[in-house]
Amino acid sequence: MGSTVPVIDIVIIGGGISGLALAAGLCKKPHLSVHVYEAAPGYKDMGAGLALHKNAIGAMSLIGPEVLKAYFDNASNIGEDDVEMVTEVILAHGPHAGELVAELGRAKGRKSISRADLLHGLVQLIPKDKITLGKKLVHMQERIPDIGKVKNQLLFQDGSTAETDCVIGADGIHSVVRSYLLGPSHPATRPKNHDRWQVYRTLIPTQEAITKHGIDPRYTNIVSIMTGPKGHVNIVPLKKGTILSAGVAVRGISTPSSSSTFTSVSSAMTETSKLDPSLYESYHPIAQPIIKMIASPSTPNTATWSVGDHDHAPFYMQRQIAMIGDAAHASLPFAGNGAAQALEDAAVLDHLFDRVTQVHQIQAALLAYETVRMKRSQDVGDMARKFGRVYAHCGDDELEGAGQGLWRDESGKSSRTPPLVQDPKRLRKFFAEASAFTNDFDLVKQNQEAVEEFERLCRKYSR
Repeated sequence: MGSTVPVIDIVIIGGGISGLALAAGLCKKPHLSVHVYEAAPGYKDMGAGLALHKNAIGAMSLIGPEVLKAYFDNASNIGEDDVEMVTEVILAHGPHAGELVAELGRAKGRKSISRADLLHGLVQLIPKDKITLGKKLVHMQERIPDIGKVKNQLLFQDGSTAETDCVIGADGIHSVVRSYLLGPSHPATRPKNHDRWQVYRTLIPTQEAITKHGIDPRYTNIVSIMTGPKGHVNIVPLKKGTILSAGVAVRGISTPSSSSTFTSVSSAMTETSKLDPSLYESYHPIAQPIIKMIASPSTPNTATWSVGDHDHAPFYMQRQIAMIGDAAHASLPFAGNGAAQALEDAAVLDHLFDRVTQVHQIQAALLAYETVRMKRSQDVGDMARKFGRVYAHCGDDELEGAGQGLWRDESGKSSRTPPLVQDPKRLRKFFAEASAFTNDFDLVKQNQEAVEEFERLCRKYSR
């Protein structure tokens, strides 16, 4: 005799990290029917690459060992599996140039991976008939076929349609689902580039970086961030250590000057947009060869684009629709935790949908997800903005308002406290506290709290 439990239809819009990780978990549940629609026709390398922190690794493990294995099988060793590894933050400018001020993302077995390689691993976990590429959502609406019932209707760019019980928007920073939930004119709907960030990045064979451009081999085996007022340098080993992703992020130069919106289209560097290495002659010698390599006309695969994030959304769900990952809380790429927050979203929803056996329980599950995830994910987004300003050696007034307390300089005059970036001791404390907030979080407890909230809401709705 077959099961009498009705199958619940779920559509995930977007086949990025959060969408595929969630789908990998949900497609194992026999009471769910899951389909992923991804706008892009395929996946390609783009961005800095990922060196996932402890909370990301923990979130993947909670979704399932196969998800964690997909990451490990496609990633590059940063160190031995039983050795704790970190991302090093080094001052590249100023009186303390060359000094190590932070070790972020401490975890054993830590690796680096390109976004495309991680997606390639995750997509293998989803049945081929449950994912459709080249399918861009352009419009959605809710239909009420009967009292107490809601169906979500989806219209795609090619004119095709779909109908589902639940929509999970994992469609990135320019999310159609976010626009539907918040409204196209809501001030938090569209992404922002308040600090006018512009990124220059190249992908280059590791041996070429060493032999042709004089990159110190040490920095081809670890993830490093080198900070300074003209831009901070980031270098990540990829593809089992055979490729380097090297970039410079510069604050205050992206156009247009308006911070209201941004466009993240990647383009080759031109004479007007290229990186000028002469501006970095005061940087520490460890950083200068990397900058010159990125700026060199002979370096292939070099591009530039602006980056952005979201102002806080007032909610993440309405009825039987929710947004996750960058669709919900896109952050600047400077705290190294954007993908981790997307994976935390997926871990929570995967855990909740174990318990969703009736369509009318979807709303309670999505609201429980919002309750446990919204504040934390938005706090991490705020942290990433602050990290960017710290990396750019901004003064304390741009970090958290005026500096606290007074100190006396050599002339004996009273002044504000030394800027954070001129005080390595304060910097270490700042980064240690921030790293603990993201890295040492109790993910099992977060899942448990989500279930407790779900059960409370189910009892409330049943009265």
